[in-house]
Amino acid sequence: MDRKHIVIVSGGALDDAFVRETLKKIDYDYCIACDKGMEFFQRNRMTANLILGDFDSAGEAVLREFRENTSVEMEQYPPEKDWTDTELAIRRAMDFGATQIDLFGATGTRIDHVLGNIHLLAMGLDRGVLITIQDSHNRVRLFERSVTLTREEAFGNYVSLIPFAGTVEGLTIRGLKYELSDAVLLPGRTIGISNEFVAPKAEITFDRGRLLVIESRD
Repeated sequence: MDRKHIVIVSGGALDDAFVRETLKKIDYDYCIACDKGMEFFQRNRMTANLILGDFDSAGEAVLREFRENTSVEMEQYPPEKDWTDTELAIRRAMDFGATQIDLFGATGTRIDHVLGNIHLLAMGLDRGVLITIQDSHNRVRLFERSVTLTREEAFGNYVSLIPFAGTVEGLTIRGLKYELSDAVLLPGRTIGISNEFVAPKAEITFDRGRLLVIESRD
């Protein structure tokens, strides 16, 4: 089975309508529900291919319903483990040969989990897998090479650039309101926050480092 483009629905904040429409629009090869993420599938009468986690946050009735559904594979892990459920789901997706992973339910009220999930983007980059975190207001990706954004395909009009785990060197921005030429983007600074499209296409090039690219809309 070809499982190149995999979606993971985790247990953070979810806008059901947004996630539901995205899942209908994109023909994913495989769907993973991560612990409480199974509640999204139950609420919306949709089916995941795999449900995994330690199941400490999913409702008992929902868990029982999926246990009785023999068409859904389930993997339960102990609560005392080194990885979060979301990291487990990403690792399983990579085991299946994913080249692209879309992650929903990775943001919300738990800042520790949000930051942890953003750092999981680096795991994908290390293995040549593009991981995208999405919610109804943001799309978050991590790059170590230049990237072109188009206004037509952008998630929102705002684009923020944040250095990840070190400096970004040789940064040049064209096509956004605030342009840069051969700049250094330092951690602990906010110069890359909340840029805007002023042209149909934005070119972001850099020589070294890893760059978080966050497209946002209010």
